This record gives sequence, C-alpha cells and structure tokens, in this order.
Amino acid sequence: MTAATGAGRTKGAAQYEAHYASLLAPHYTWMLGGDLEAAVSAQLDLLRGLGLPREQPGAGSFAIDLGAGPGPGALALARLGFTDVAAVDTSEELLDELVRHAAETGAAEAVRPVRDDIRSYPRTVASGSAEVVLCLGDTLPHLPHRSDVLALLVEISGVLAQGGSFVATYREQEKVARGTDRFLPVRSTQDRILTCFLEYVDEDTLLVHDLLHTRDGAGWHLETSAYPKLRLTAGLLEEQCAEVGLRARHHETGPRGMRVLHAVKP
Repeated sequence: MTAATGAGRTKGAAQYEAHYASLLAPHYTWMLGGDLEAAVSAQLDLLRGLGLPREQPGAGSFAIDLGAGPGPGALALARLGFTDVAAVDTSEELLDELVRHAAETGAAEAVRPVRDDIRSYPRTVASGSAEVVLCLGDTLPHLPHRSDVLALLVEISGVLAQGGSFVATYREQEKVARGTDRFLPVRSTQDRILTCFLEYVDEDTLLVHDLLHTRDGAGWHLETSAYPKLRLTAGLLEEQCAEVGLRARHHETGPRGMRVLHAVKP
C-alpha cells in the first residue's frame, strides 16, 4: 500500500466532487434507471432482506445515509420508520432532488439533507446515537485512500448504538480488467449513452473515465470527465470492520454485481 499525503487525499476528493458537479449529477437518477421510486423500493428490499430494522423505530429514531445522492437509501430508511434521517452528500444538485422527492412522498419531516463530506459529518454526531448507517451505491471506493476508509469506519463505529447496523454496497475491484474489458456500458436510451473505461494507476487506485453522449436537435454531443477510485476488496473491508469493532453478518455479491456488506456493532 502506498502512502498518501493529506494534499493527495484532498485532491482526490476534489476531483470526485468536480466530476459529479460538472458531468454526472444532472444524469444520476437516469443512471439509476430513471425511476427514483423504483430505486427506493430496491433499497427497501435490500434492507428488509438484511433484517432491518431490528425493531420498529420509534420517535426520534436516528439513521444516517452517507453519500445519499438523490436519496433512495435515505427515503427507504424513512419508510422503514426512522423519524430522523440525515442524508449526507456534497452535491447540492442531488440533495435538492432529494428534497423535492421527499416533499412529494410525504417524507420531508423525516429526511433532512446535509451538505457535507461523508468523512466530516460523523464527527458532528453524538456517540452511540445512530441505529443504522448506510454507505450505498459504491460510495466507499470514492474515498481518496484506503486509510480514509478505515478512518471513516472508526467514525461509523463510534456513532452506532450497540446492536446498530452498518450497510455498504460497493463494486469490488480486485481483478484487473484488460483490453476491451476495460470499457463498460453504464446505460443507454434514445438520447443518452453513458460509457466508462478503466485505467489502472497502481495496486490501490484506478482512474474512471466517463463518456457521456447526449442528443438534441443539433445532433450528438460528447462530455467527458475522470476521477480516481479505490480498488477495494472484500477481504480488506472485512478486516477493517473487524479492526474497528464491527462484526460482519452478511457479505456477499448482490444485485448488479455489487458486494453487499452488513456489519453490526456488538
């Protein structure tokens, strides 16, 4: 594992935020399939399948969705009965979309948007106050360095109540894709096509290049951007959870090839 300076970690996070602000944020719900309600239902099925919540949440029940985006995880937590759901993301555009959808679906009182770095927000939360912490949709690999993942897990373990759950989904990047296997179709419709290709930087990091084609009356237009992404492995993440006192209860490959980790604070 190579060392990373604080400046390097900050630069990586800034690249990721700029990538979403300049390219992906306006298209994020479309990337999820274009139906936010369907995405919320999928997250509900995931959480219920993991046995959450452990008991019916009461008044003041608190949960956190780190990297909430337009809110499928946060809205699912609200529908499970949590009355205070912090939806944390750096994208103002995605949080605005979440606010609109929460208002339309009657979840506005339960879900509150928090524009913050997912590494910073847990430090503002009282120890042992959260029943559930989510980090879904490949958010963990967007952290700048593996040490940032461990540092975040320390914070998550600290804010979880005894018996509380941490749930993450992520795409494992242990194997190196070569040749044309590095080119991955994300989604295509009549007027939009999103493709990415992977460039391997070192044993810890790859560079994701997104190519977005959109079509209007003048024809097709291409926008491109790139950001670094961690090559996380299931073994590493499970080891780091154990190191901070989180016990993995479920850790398998789930829908769309994403790994699903459910860890509990004993």
